Amino acid sequence: QVQLVESGGGLVQAGGSLRLSCAASGRTFSSYAMGWFRQAPGKGREFVAAISRSGLYPYYADSVKGRFTISRDNAKNTVDLQMNSLKPEDTAVYYCAADSRAIVDVLTVDYWGQGTQVTVSS
Repeated sequence: QVQLVESGGGLVQAGGSLRLSCAASGRTFSSYAMGWFRQAPGKGREFVAAISRSGLYPYYADSVKGRFTISRDNAKNTVDLQMNSLKPEDTAVYYCAADSRAIVDVLTVDYWGQGTQVTVSS
């Protein structure tokens, strides 16, 4: 069992930055690929970024590439999402996810966090 708790959401103006953090319980954190998804009102849950178990291989949705950076610390059981140059369309609830498979996929995620709201004003 893995519990995920996100923090760091809030309100920011367009062009600003936020850093989200996800803290995981359990001693098997390094066994999971980790990811971030988001869900805007009236829309489905959308992939944002993910990172391999080792932390060596990050990958991103095209919509955030070059603006967001995902990182993990297996010693601290944390995964972070640094978000720069934020746009109003980035407004959503952001969810941390753990997937026991090599690739994080919304259909195969094993554990979800409770979500944290990010609001970007224009």
